[in-house]
Amino acid sequence: MNNKFQNKYRTESLRLQNWDYRWSSAYFLTICTQNKEHYFGKINNGKMQLSNIGILADVFWYEIKNHAKNVKLDSFVVMPNHIHGILILNDNNVNDIDGNINGCDGGRDKACLVSTMTIPLQSSQQKQNIGQKRFQNQGKNSVSSIIGSYKSAVTKHANRLGFDFKWQSGFYDHIIRNDKSYKKISNYIINNQKNWKDDKFHN
Repeated sequence: MNNKFQNKYRTESLRLQNWDYRWSSAYFLTICTQNKEHYFGKINNGKMQLSNIGILADVFWYEIKNHAKNVKLDSFVVMPNHIHGILILNDNNVNDIDGNINGCDGGRDKACLVSTMTIPLQSSQQKQNIGQKRFQNQGKNSVSSIIGSYKSAVTKHANRLGFDFKWQSGFYDHIIRNDKSYKKISNYIINNQKNWKDDKFHN
């Protein structure tokens, strides 16, 4: 499956091999329900009416900041069969492959925006090392571990309450590169409900 938002989504298995997803940055994330089932509710007159499972998806997103370090939550929306959110990691102090500390400028409050185009060229061996380590041990406070915990919490509580619910495996991500991209994506999320009929996930 190869769904994309403006050709910028990546499936989990295709994440950048020279990028450590614990590094400080703003990440645009999309998580879908299994088979795009409308577990989370429905949209009437451009507004989302959350189901009980939709309420869980909404509540547990905002719980992320209480269970992960140096995380800031930005624009977020629950749609009938998926969620969109901007997750910002700040000051994780993760060493890059050259041993340098990767972190945001302490004066930047709203988001830590980076460009993958500015990453120094690395050997194929170095790129492979980051990619291999990600699958061997996704690490604490990585995007994958945070989203994995979020998905698990929603599923666990939905099942505990007797609701049939499943996520699609994996998720889609995009590293937000600059302020222009940030504003465009944020506006897309904010207006997603009223533009539901034109949404690529509409079914």
